[in-house]
Amino acid sequence: MTGAVVTKILLEYDGRDFAGWARQPGRRTVQDELERALAVVLRREEVPVRVAGRTDAGVHAWGQVASYEGPPVRPHRLNALLPDDIAVLSSETVAPGFSARHDATSRAYCYRVLARRERSAFERGRALWWPHAIDRSALDACAEALVGTHDFTAFTPTETEHVRFEREVRHAAWGEEPGDVLAFWIEADAFMRNMNRVLVGTMLEVAGGRRSVEDFAALLGGAPRSRAGRTAPPEGLYLVGVGYDGRPVLAGDPPTTIRNRCGSC
Repeated sequence: MTGAVVTKILLEYDGRDFAGWARQPGRRTVQDELERALAVVLRREEVPVRVAGRTDAGVHAWGQVASYEGPPVRPHRLNALLPDDIAVLSSETVAPGFSARHDATSRAYCYRVLARRERSAFERGRALWWPHAIDRSALDACAEALVGTHDFTAFTPTETEHVRFEREVRHAAWGEEPGDVLAFWIEADAFMRNMNRVLVGTMLEVAGGRRSVEDFAALLGGAPRSRAGRTAPPEGLYLVGVGYDGRPVLAGDPPTTIRNRCGSC
């Protein structure tokens, strides 16, 4: 429908009980729940939604962006129909032809690691529990090496639909949160499947002394997947926000404040 009204919505969700964003027969997904609520409010049989970044099972979002053809709906009307682990934060009309996915110029993620000997009753399903020694300076050196354009073949599954493996990382840094949590913040033009989780899994091997920073940096030249580390589990990963028109999500902000303002991402 050329010239049709297009709406952009911002939402957050707890990914623990979802099989991911994308619709899957017989499984609970964020897309299914959102499209079902939109269809009820807009009184249509279906309302196809485009999303800025598909998240895998167990992955969370603080600032996911989606778009659909149709008028905006007040967030409270959708939230009344959505389950408690999804919340729409805003809804607004945008230019005709806008696509949450194709018009995005960057995406930002955070991976949270509970770095202490004792497990947490509160971070279960929300952070990776890592009761091992960590060299913070090694983590910082790895993050510094990531900034720039690199070939990330080593950080995505060998069996893949990707045909381009270069990505431009615009921001990468480790920070600290209260409660012994380390947070890895990264923003890039785009990401490949499992890219952030393999990056974190490999960096933790560096921080544990099982490989060097130099070895990590060498992986950014297009090394095969077999040379990188394990894929970190999904529960520590959050989609922080999506950038449009070249505006960054992370740059210029202390990363710990992004979590509290992702409603403006």
